[in-house]
Amino acid sequence: MTTAPSQAGRAKTGEAAVTSREGFDLSDLRSIVEVEVALEEFPLAAHVVDRALVYRTEDLRSCLGDLDQAAAVRTELTRALHDGPGVIVITGAIDTAVVDRATEVFEQIIADEREAGTGGGDHYAEPGANDRLWNALEKLAVADPEVFVDYHGSDMIDLASLAWLGPGYQITAQVNAINPGGAAQMPHRDYHVGFMTDDVAEQYPIHVHRLSPLLTLQGGVAHCHMPPETGATMLLPHSHKYELGYLAWRRPELIEYFAEHHVQIELNKGDLVFFSPAVFHAGGHNRTSDVRRMANLLQISSAMGRATEAVDRERIVNAIYPVLLRRQEEGLDATVISCAVAASAEGYAFPTNLDRDVPIGGLTPPSQQDLMLDALANKTPPDELAAQLVAHRHRRATH
Repeated sequence: MTTAPSQAGRAKTGEAAVTSREGFDLSDLRSIVEVEVALEEFPLAAHVVDRALVYRTEDLRSCLGDLDQAAAVRTELTRALHDGPGVIVITGAIDTAVVDRATEVFEQIIADEREAGTGGGDHYAEPGANDRLWNALEKLAVADPEVFVDYHGSDMIDLASLAWLGPGYQITAQVNAINPGGAAQMPHRDYHVGFMTDDVAEQYPIHVHRLSPLLTLQGGVAHCHMPPETGATMLLPHSHKYELGYLAWRRPELIEYFAEHHVQIELNKGDLVFFSPAVFHAGGHNRTSDVRRMANLLQISSAMGRATEAVDRERIVNAIYPVLLRRQEEGLDATVISCAVAASAEGYAFPTNLDRDVPIGGLTPPSQQDLMLDALANKTPPDELAAQLVAHRHRRATH
């Protein structure tokens, strides 16, 4: 049975809950994670693999044309991520030919950055174990906007993002290629509180620890066949329910338990995996001698939160808008267009300067997404939209 968070793992001082690393209790964690997933509780899932729920794109897509069914799909995915194992896989989500085209672009950018000496490091792995491409979202849009539209026009990325975060979500992406022989990462939780030292994390009350994982969705696109021996992501399903987990992941006993009880879900090229950032996870050890395991890691933020990466979304919009405008005229599916817009433009109106960016006819001024969608509807020339975006940016400045 799946279980909602219980008192196990909670700070044990009742209403006056405090956040302390001293409250960590491995037996509490074990009582939460050592449970099975009942497939009948998730009727849209195809099956359970390693305590993760696996969904087929064709099954989910068949429900999205009806508003009530689409709402039911989002509700189930929310339950799976919150009350269930905290890990879902969506198979066959992105066409493999599109993934291959994106891979070519990413590999070229990685090679260029390596040659220039500007390639990125990793938070949780030893230098040289992998290649990181930070801000892959913006770099892909600028390098090849055609590929960006096909890749980020994914209805399955949009579906999972809406289920966990609602509209206005903001995608950031970081390509991670684990080289042959590359060692595993340390198990960890992710942004926000996961990027803090224990000393800092303890200063945040327990309700902030509960809130943090609700502001972000972790995900990844498999860019190759990814069996465990290639370093598939190590995950500990259900561990997001352990409330003191942000103070536990550096503990030796937790690291040892994770090493013995994690799962590694085999993915095929074009599959998606999504999980709560509070699920203990780590990139695995690539034990092969000839497979460069590549995944595009998606960190998707709530409109009401802050992303880790600075992304120039105006630059992305200007890069992909001419492609969207032309392909709209050629009959590109409206869902692909709306998903590409959601993946690129800023969808939230705030923060802004309300002296200059005045809400007229509503509670908020227009967002970048509003401008972009209006431009597509009106077939606005790219240079005119670019001017509108500059004016929009200036209205939001304080002086």
